[in-house]
Amino acid sequence: MAKRGGFPGGAMPGNMSNLMKQAQRMQRQMEEGQKELEAKEFTAAAGGGAVEVTVSGKKEVVSVKLAEEVVDPEDIEMLQDLIVAATNEALRQAEDASAELMGKMTGGLGGGFPF
Repeated sequence: MAKRGGFPGGAMPGNMSNLMKQAQRMQRQMEEGQKELEAKEFTAAAGGGAVEVTVSGKKEVVSVKLAEEVVDPEDIEMLQDLIVAATNEALRQAEDASAELMGKMTGGLGGGFPF
């Protein structure tokens, strides 16, 4: 005769409690990691260092530095392109750091969930 009131899949209440504790610990670690990431700055240069852009871990532009020789009123388009290139690279660095943090936090869990 089958026992009534059991847990599906044979899970015990203690296992569920441990799972919840692990999830809470993981959430705290992710929050701490996110705060650390947001406090970091990422700097990239373009045009051989003529343009330097720094962004925060929040993906906000913090500063733009221009070498005097790159400020040419006759060639504003080149300066604009260099700023865009440096900004995009700094943002890529911030995104890579974020992805690395997520990889460390999830331990490579990936998308292998059955739901």
